[in-house]
Amino acid sequence: MSELLLGDKNAVIYGGGGAIGGAIARVFAREGARVFIAGRTQAKLDAVARDVAATGGTVETAQVDVLDQQAVEKHADAIAATAGSIDIAINAVSVMHDQGTLLADLSLEEFMRPIDGFLRTLFITSKAVARHMGRERPGVILTLSEPGSKLAVGGILGHSVSAAGKEAFSRVLAAELAPSNIRVIGIRPHAVVDAPAAGSYTKDLFMQTAAATGQSVQEFLEEGMAQGTLLKRLPTLTEIAETAAFLASDRAGAMTGTIANLTAGALVD
Repeated sequence: MSELLLGDKNAVIYGGGGAIGGAIARVFAREGARVFIAGRTQAKLDAVARDVAATGGTVETAQVDVLDQQAVEKHADAIAATAGSIDIAINAVSVMHDQGTLLADLSLEEFMRPIDGFLRTLFITSKAVARHMGRERPGVILTLSEPGSKLAVGGILGHSVSAAGKEAFSRVLAAELAPSNIRVIGIRPHAVVDAPAAGSYTKDLFMQTAAATGQSVQEFLEEGMAQGTLLKRLPTLTEIAETAAFLASDRAGAMTGTIANLTAGALVD
């Protein structure tokens, strides 16, 4: 039997009841991690926890508002007190935002919503876990961004700035935390083809744009967005989760301050 990638690791996943967060939780648990999933909706967390438990994994849930810094810090402190340390953390929290509106019709509130929402939660969660990581036990913080960080297309101003901000945050945090034996790596998937069917907010996010082209959201993803990639397809939840497990493992121990490009070739580094 092959060695588990994340054996003896304690992993906290914010947004763990969502499509991407849930997929990562299932793979992390399969690879031996003790998984702590946090999010706003207990029913979604429970659904993921049942899947993990059904396969023999170890999982604990907590209803936490990741915009509440005190609540997040209290939750992280409790995990560290229970498990002894936090070895891996990933923020997979979703923030509904606008895509498709040009500057002339875009309000300041709509522009700022993804910037403030995504970056505020990333700051709060990273600060809460970092103090319980590293030193004699290697720590890993994973972040999630989007191709909008580098794309130059109209109608995604707030989205693009938030994506670029998340990647800049990851790079700078990697420099700050490296002396404490903590790695920081960004994961940049494209739109995830099977996420809407798994309950992702992207179903609502892409609905208006898809309708404008006379397509369903799934057709928009598979026949529209996928054609803009080199591989002519979009990444899957499984591919993102499996990549996250590898990056969080000691096998990727020389990687930090970088972005794992999972855009299927929509962006070429």
